[in-house]
Amino acid sequence: MGKAEQLKAISDSGVVAVIRTSSASTLMNICKAMAKGGIVGVEITMTSPGALDAIREASAELGSEAIIGAGSVLDAETARVCILAGADFIVSPVFNPDLVEMCHRYSKIVIPGAFTPTEILNAWQAGADVVKVFPATAVGPSYFKDILGPLPQVKLTPTGGVGLENLGEFIKAGASFVGVGSALVDKNLVAGGKWDELANRAAQYVAVAQKARAVR
Repeated sequence: MGKAEQLKAISDSGVVAVIRTSSASTLMNICKAMAKGGIVGVEITMTSPGALDAIREASAELGSEAIIGAGSVLDAETARVCILAGADFIVSPVFNPDLVEMCHRYSKIVIPGAFTPTEILNAWQAGADVVKVFPATAVGPSYFKDILGPLPQVKLTPTGGVGLENLGEFIKAGASFVGVGSALVDKNLVAGGKWDELANRAAQYVAVAQKARAVR
């Protein structure tokens, strides 16, 4: 898939799984479970040990099943290394214009972080494909509706504090999709190797997101 098709696939599912793990084999199983449940976008955070190796292996093995991204990327140099390792999208908690430019150079999806209306608009005008509102826990779904009132052209995604109980409200408020970490990738299911249960959990998230989108 090209960049536009990848972004559409991620948006259609409504959820990106944010994964922190140091085990390549565990990562593969998590990615496969997510894909089985309908979540194709998987963000591997650069704060995880061996993140680059994980991105490289996941991209090589799961290229047709998942869209692999790198998260917690802070600068252009790290973005480039992640892209060369196989990352299809780059997520940052901050807005760095050079990082956005680097992703454009390689025609990769870029999702920088911003918080205030000014920061969000600056990131969008610099070429963000979607702007990550972080930390979303500080503002909640109503903030998205407030921002999109005067800035309807901007695509937003929340990360931080998103779970089944509020996912639908973020989508209804206008979020293109949500990023979910430990609330989705349950550590007990992972530790127990309960991949089918994890896939069912992913399917629950997708169902809630799609139901909310249908009524907004």
